[in-house]
Amino acid sequence: MGYDIERFVGYVNEGLLCSICRDVLEDPLQAPCEHAFCTACIHGWLVHHSNCPEDRQMIDVSLLRPLYRYMKNDLNRLQLHCKNREYGCEMVCSLESIDRHERECEYSQIPCSNAGCTVQIERRNLDGHLAVCEFRSRECPNGCGYTILSAEDTQHNCVAELRTELELLRSEMICRVEEAKHEMESRLDSQRRHMVQKESILQNEIEELKSQMSRMMSDVRSLMAAERQHRQELEQAELEKREL
Repeated sequence: MGYDIERFVGYVNEGLLCSICRDVLEDPLQAPCEHAFCTACIHGWLVHHSNCPEDRQMIDVSLLRPLYRYMKNDLNRLQLHCKNREYGCEMVCSLESIDRHERECEYSQIPCSNAGCTVQIERRNLDGHLAVCEFRSRECPNGCGYTILSAEDTQHNCVAELRTELELLRSEMICRVEEAKHEMESRLDSQRRHMVQKESILQNEIEELKSQMSRMMSDVRSLMAAERQHRQELEQAELEKREL
């Protein structure tokens, strides 16, 4: 839907009106036949039709294009009243800047920011409403530090609230202690498994060293026996030499 033509100041060119809703173009698109429409209007039309609502020429969503620049400029220069005129806003500005103004307009109806409150109030009166809103929150005046709603004043009990808070803290502490305990046990198990693996590796290395040492001792004994045999042979040879 477009902008209500009654909001505009002065004459509005016919070419700047939507061919479907007949209001001033909002987020406009143009068909190849040069008829212009609000985006929402033409998309809704093409759900049930496949032609232009003005001249019945065949059109498709893919054929729609942005408005010509000169038409877009003319559209943006149009002057119109703020939508909050009925609430007292007298601002008149260009269509190009109306959205920015209305987002910040002091006469805009906005919801109360307090949870549970359904009141819609003008932005300029929001602070005054928040000061008396029955859903406003504040800190307990008795010093318990609990945040309460005005509507709950008669039901608030500092001792009960503090007891509840204490129970929550105790439960949270127990949970954290259990988590820390499980984490430490997990780490100890991991370290224990690692130590067992290291012990097994070291034991295998020791056995391998023992085996190597045994082989070396056997080789040494063999060498010593060979040396004795060689010495005996030399002595025998010496004796035979003397006899000769």
